[in-house]
Amino acid sequence: MTRLAAVVFDVDGTLVDSERDGHRVAFNAAFAEAGLPDHWDVTTYGGLLPIAGGARRLASWFESTGRTPVEARSLAERLHARKTEIMRDLIADGRVQAQPGVHRLLDELDAASIPVHVATTGTRAWVEPLLERVFGPRFQTVVTGTEVPELKPSPEVYLEVLRRTGCPADRTVAVEDSTNGVRAAVAAGLRCVAAYNPYTRDDDLSGATLVTGGLDDPALVAWFRLHN
Repeated sequence: MTRLAAVVFDVDGTLVDSERDGHRVAFNAAFAEAGLPDHWDVTTYGGLLPIAGGARRLASWFESTGRTPVEARSLAERLHARKTEIMRDLIADGRVQAQPGVHRLLDELDAASIPVHVATTGTRAWVEPLLERVFGPRFQTVVTGTEVPELKPSPEVYLEVLRRTGCPADRTVAVEDSTNGVRAAVAAGLRCVAAYNPYTRDDDLSGATLVTGGLDDPALVAWFRLHN
């Protein structure tokens, strides 16, 4: 087996359990502060997740609820900025935690001297404090949607990680949780292992080399040990 050169992790739903009780809560708080009637329950928010990027998600929602495209984009930009501030507060309060098994997997990769990086469509304003609080200085390279405007399923964020690190794509593995993420990684030429969560349980993850129910799944741990 060829030894891994690096592992690149997605953030939302992969490294951390951040969607239902993190981003969704922050979006709803931003709606309430702005005096808007909009509210995303757990099921509604799950249906919006295939739209990559919070600002795009908001704009799509506002258009679907009767705002004009111009109104939707303007309102989305304003609310997304406030939502990001609220998300930072939730992170600082410890409301966003690592997914089960993440720290153990990172420890094993570190013991094997395999570099770990991050490729996410999230904005750096909240991604950076989240990674620092939950993981410390674990990740060598972090590329976010702030630096790469083409969001997943575009492969651009993964290609940017490869450009910055010099890692060969055929020896680099992505860890994802969703259809968009798997498609982005595969399009960049990476192998991908997928660990679904309750929101992505029914996603099409068939492009992944391995699909498991979490990063604590023994099959996933065994796969990485085999390729170390």
